[in-house]
Amino acid sequence: MTSTLRSCFSCRLWREEARSCWSRCSAWITMRLPNVRLFRGQRAQATTNATIDGHHPPGEEGPQREVLTFQQALESQLFSEASQMLIQREERLFGEITEAEVLVHHEEEKEKLAVDYAELEGRVLQTLEVSLIPEEVSSEALTSAVKAIIQEVDQDLRWKQRTWIPPAWRPRCWKKLHDEKLRSLVEQRMDNPSTPPPSGKWSSIQADIQSLGRQLKEDLLWVVEVVKICYPHQLDICNFYAKLYHQNLSSRLRKIAEFMLDNRDCIFLLRWVNEYYPEILQKPELAGEIDAAALGKLLPDDLLEPLEEQFLSKQQDELTTCVGRVLEGAKEKWTKGEEPTREDNCFVSPVAYDIIQVVHGMVTSAAKIIGDLPKAQIITNPLKELMQRFRSFHNDIIKQNKPNSRSFIKANLGCIEQFSDVFQKKSHLFPEDVQTSCVLILNEMKQSGHTFLLKPVHDALKPQYRKLGTSWLNKTTFETLHDSIVEKVQDLKGSTEASHEKLIGQLHQEVTAEYVKRLLKGEVKLKDREQQLKAFNTVKSDAESLHELFSKLGSKEDWLKEILIKIGEVLKLQDCASIQMEVVSLGTAFPDLSERHVSALLKLKTNFSRSNRRAVKETLKEALEVTSCTNNHPFFRSVQV
Repeated sequence: MTSTLRSCFSCRLWREEARSCWSRCSAWITMRLPNVRLFRGQRAQATTNATIDGHHPPGEEGPQREVLTFQQALESQLFSEASQMLIQREERLFGEITEAEVLVHHEEEKEKLAVDYAELEGRVLQTLEVSLIPEEVSSEALTSAVKAIIQEVDQDLRWKQRTWIPPAWRPRCWKKLHDEKLRSLVEQRMDNPSTPPPSGKWSSIQADIQSLGRQLKEDLLWVVEVVKICYPHQLDICNFYAKLYHQNLSSRLRKIAEFMLDNRDCIFLLRWVNEYYPEILQKPELAGEIDAAALGKLLPDDLLEPLEEQFLSKQQDELTTCVGRVLEGAKEKWTKGEEPTREDNCFVSPVAYDIIQVVHGMVTSAAKIIGDLPKAQIITNPLKELMQRFRSFHNDIIKQNKPNSRSFIKANLGCIEQFSDVFQKKSHLFPEDVQTSCVLILNEMKQSGHTFLLKPVHDALKPQYRKLGTSWLNKTTFETLHDSIVEKVQDLKGSTEASHEKLIGQLHQEVTAEYVKRLLKGEVKLKDREQQLKAFNTVKSDAESLHELFSKLGSKEDWLKEILIKIGEVLKLQDCASIQMEVVSLGTAFPDLSERHVSALLKLKTNFSRSNRRAVKETLKEALEVTSCTNNHPFFRSVQV
């Protein structure tokens, strides 16, 4: 070849013939010596330092490193180096000579490059194929394969910016091949999970979903722990794999959701979509690498909603059945004449506890299963009707008034307290309309229960109430009333502490109202300042005695003492202006104070003129029109005058 070249130049050939000869020579050298870079004018670049046998030229220093051939690089899984060799050959072939010369004289080298590129591509794809198999993957090989892909993508881009017609193998589109290969790989692994489906209590649908989910979790953990380090950060390989698995699992679950599922499979599918799958993505190892929010839901709303409706409807049916069974059990016990269970000397009923446990468990579980608490609250819609059934049972107990009715009402009052506490402190379990309706029913039940239990007490106290009307200034009259209350209140024991406290509070309020009603009847007239001062002292003393008595019994209604003290102050005061101020103070504190109440109170003071009474009432009316009251304790509406 050297002699041929020398001959060509020694002869006086035309310039075109010499150029053609040089092209043939350089092509031969390139094929035989791929690492030798040829110079050509200003486009020539630095040549390789290594000679054909891998040694440096004399006088050059450097590490003694063997230069691998393309085939050796492939066999050593040095795909990045192999890619660089091919790109260098490609650049020499298309960069050192004209496009026309490539087309005419280098067909053999082009074909060789195409074959080598195809072989490299096959090896790279083969490496990607095993990237999720721990016993087969080499992280060094995978890293090199990824680098090769990036290099080929960059070379595609360089060709895109050129004006030449690219070779047949450009663009190679290895990024697209990479993505398609990973998608195919995920499909294969989900088609053939490494962990067999569980057996036993699982249905075939549940077993398949469980097996798919386990494969997804194991593979994503492997990606985060091993595969991630083989990729540059900008490729975001963890989220890419997460998206592939998400799409694959979503497609499979869609097909399952389109079939009519029984309740167990329906619940299992919903749990996987809304609970189990999010829990996988929230594992600490994955949460920092995968953007779960960007993945979206596994199932679209048009498939989720029918499943949710099926599940919630079934839960409502179960709630109705459970509560109905609880109420029927309590009713049967009362009908048979049995007494409620006693705990710590208190009558108790399992009705509230059992129903509360069922409701809390169902709603809490449903919120996880469907991933939406407001939707889960729908389960409690039947409670409006169920509470009405409880009220009907409660009213039957009162109406029939059997020997065991009082003990059952005391037990029911405890249930009412438990229910009220749940509706107040666990309001997130119920829709607003259910909560409002049930609380209203419970308040009515509590009031009717109080009335039923307190009626015998008031019946026993009626003689003392009547004496208050004629001799409330007589200390002995009030002392008799006091002793009778102490005696009769013993019959009220037997309900739980909280419900007993409210029952005693109700009695405290009703006794105070009865006291004020008898006082305002006006059978005792206060003719002068001396009698009015005595009346004040009597009312004040009685207020303190009632407060002390009922506080010991458990009442928390301290505000009742204030009413009697203010009434006593009105009786004591003499000038109209002072009385106006005190009545306004009483009226703004208790806005259900009416003009009739004020008239009755002022008429007790026989030395207080009609015009003064009119002035006091006018002042109260004006004050109530401009003053807002926050007192939640109505009192005077229960005092008939």
